[in-house]
Amino acid sequence: MDKSNLWRLSASEIVKATTAGEIRSIDVVTSVIDRMRKINPKLNAVVIDLSEQALETAEHLDRDRENGKECGPLHGVPITIKINVDQKGYPTSNGVSALKDLIAPDDAPIVKNLKNAGAIIIGRTNTPEFSFRADTDNELHGRTNNPWGDHVSAGGSSGGAGAAVMSGIGAMGHGNDIGGSLRFPAAANGAFTVKPGLGRVPAWNPSQNAERGMLAQSMSVQGLLTRDPLDLDLAMPILFKNDPVDPFHVPLPYDMGSDSQKCKIALSRETPGFETHPEIYKGLELAAKALRDVGHEVVEVDPPFLLETASAGYRALMGEVSELMGPDIRKFGSSEINLIFDEYFKQFKPYTGTELLRILAKRSYYAREWSVFLTKYPLVLCPFLPQPFFKPGRDLEGQEGVREVLGSALWSYSINFLGLPAGCFPTHLVQLKPGPQTINVQLIGQRWREDLIVKGMNTIRNRLGTFSNELWSIMEKNNY
Repeated sequence: MDKSNLWRLSASEIVKATTAGEIRSIDVVTSVIDRMRKINPKLNAVVIDLSEQALETAEHLDRDRENGKECGPLHGVPITIKINVDQKGYPTSNGVSALKDLIAPDDAPIVKNLKNAGAIIIGRTNTPEFSFRADTDNELHGRTNNPWGDHVSAGGSSGGAGAAVMSGIGAMGHGNDIGGSLRFPAAANGAFTVKPGLGRVPAWNPSQNAERGMLAQSMSVQGLLTRDPLDLDLAMPILFKNDPVDPFHVPLPYDMGSDSQKCKIALSRETPGFETHPEIYKGLELAAKALRDVGHEVVEVDPPFLLETASAGYRALMGEVSELMGPDIRKFGSSEINLIFDEYFKQFKPYTGTELLRILAKRSYYAREWSVFLTKYPLVLCPFLPQPFFKPGRDLEGQEGVREVLGSALWSYSINFLGLPAGCFPTHLVQLKPGPQTINVQLIGQRWREDLIVKGMNTIRNRLGTFSNELWSIMEKNNY
């Protein structure tokens, strides 16, 4: 391949070629940096450029390999890191102007594990203020645009990561997810992701001056966005490596023996209280057929208490947020983020006091009901959103805007409340009236069975493909 086009390679392809000596890490990184410099001014996905450091790291890795040092499992893979996670020597601003000088004293566990595996960080990606929107915009760095076009939001809060990885700025993009922040950008940009389950990826920011709330600890997880689910298989064992700074990390292997397993899969088509768009139905049917064709039994059945679980979970989270983050949001947040939170608090009335304690206790009830259900159906195929992805700024349009963006995402934040893993993946490309976009749906899995989810996504990908080549053609026509 022409060295200038090495940015097109997946992480798996890069590792295979760099460890075999077919290409050098410096050539891959140079190609990706050239791609970033060409398209990022319009995308605004990467807001801290680490090109110089990335080139130095690539040269170092190439010398080590030439001198016989063993290559890491992500040798030479260019990646991005979201600006709400600590990377030593760089600000962890969380999209907030008041935090622009909060310099991380050390790397977060996920950053350490990725670097130790041979990944090369080329930049840090954008997030909305406080990483609490499904759309990525802030006063500090501005809006991240979707590479498919300005008619559709780039998603959030890992919107910078989703736009970057799909457009060719790195083979993997780090993100995190407390209510959908990996899966929203996957759906917006046509990427693949898995929101890991509770305790699977060690997490802690050395820059933080207080511990996070209990719901933030139990609902928020670290993960990756990729163009191909094969890259998730490659990276998950690295993300799951233990780090003692997270005392609640679950030290289980990624591969739990699913290679030869055929399972019964639940198919749930509807989102309570919302109409399902025909293209979402089509995406579910395409995915279901791909799974059936390799021997899985796909059964139409709904999991327990979706609406109740989702409502309880997000109202509880809003209760914690209003108490622990509310003063900082009011003091340091823009007028836009405060308007959005005003609407969040109206639509998801925060639990407080004894009521909050009771709903936190009842979380075990919901999780138990789902756990029993998932023993019979280890995977659940369902919508992520009931409609195609929304336009930029939709959540600023009052009650109806927030209801479409967040209110309809019952299949998203309910899973965070339960602490279960969930994958989000594209099924097909559509040309809607505003312009082209992919349709993504979701696979929910048993606790600690991220491997089963990725296996399912790989099966679907083998039938339906990926959509990066189509995106790159559209970007070229749009003068990126």
